[in-house]
Amino acid sequence: MLRRVADHLFWMARYLERAQWRARLADVNYHLLVESPPREPHPWAPLLAITGEGELFAKFHPVPGESDVLDFFTLQPRNPSSIVSCINAARENARSLRHRLPSELWLEINTLYLEARQWPPGVFEQQGVYGFFSELRNRFHRISGVIHAAMPRDIEFDFVAVGTMLERAENVSRLLDAKYHHLLARPEDAGGAIDRMQWAAVLRSASALEAFGRVYGNHIAVERVVEFLLFDEGFPRSARFCVDRLQAAVQRIERSAENGKSVIFAADAAGGRLAAALHAGCAAAIIGSGLHEYLMEVQEFCAGIGSLFFDQYLRFE
Repeated sequence: MLRRVADHLFWMARYLERAQWRARLADVNYHLLVESPPREPHPWAPLLAITGEGELFAKFHPVPGESDVLDFFTLQPRNPSSIVSCINAARENARSLRHRLPSELWLEINTLYLEARQWPPGVFEQQGVYGFFSELRNRFHRISGVIHAAMPRDIEFDFVAVGTMLERAENVSRLLDAKYHHLLARPEDAGGAIDRMQWAAVLRSASALEAFGRVYGNHIAVERVVEFLLFDEGFPRSARFCVDRLQAAVQRIERSAENGKSVIFAADAAGGRLAAALHAGCAAAIIGSGLHEYLMEVQEFCAGIGSLFFDQYLRFE
């Protein structure tokens, strides 16, 4: 396969996953604040902590109020990771592949792009935050459905899977790190109703609340949430699930290459080390030894996988 085609597939998938993730984060944060009136002066600031965009946001707005964060997170074209920017980038990559993609997939992506161009500055006042993100979530679900229902399971699908799973694994580690490291409950709230509600919001942000309940019931505890979102082998947004699927897709791509040698997930490479860590992981142990450090290591491994994969299969002159 031409590297240019592989590059477009990878980045189309990665930007679609990023846009869907950000839409879910904003929607869940809105519902959390409706259910539990905030005591903090800036309850929308956690979104910036999760995405690591506090410094960039400060260049546009002095205070992280609701309207400004939603604008920055969703509509700001000068934010390269805003939902609008991600949709634009995904559509541009898909446009270059129109002759290779299912027509239904191109239609869904292009329609979303055209609608996003028409979002006015006051879209949240017109549609309401709930209505806007509910509709947007359904649009992303349709795109995901077309990808899984209409794309052949060949090497092109594997490049889509690599982009999706790499983005997803990195996002769930950022989510956990922001909650645990940046948004720790006050001592008097730890383990209380507010803390449990926030951890439930973390699960909802990963579409994991119901799946978590099937495994652990209604008792939401930090250790169980970390165990589920990092190490569960069957939940589609856990770090382990994502890395397992990422490894399988990468190894199929590697087998199709000329030398057929496994490089990215070799035992001493970033992929191999990350897979080994997630398979051997235990929430209680990593919380005791330092969850923040562990999650930073996961993010570094993801960055290493992405860099090596780019050099091996996506870089073109």
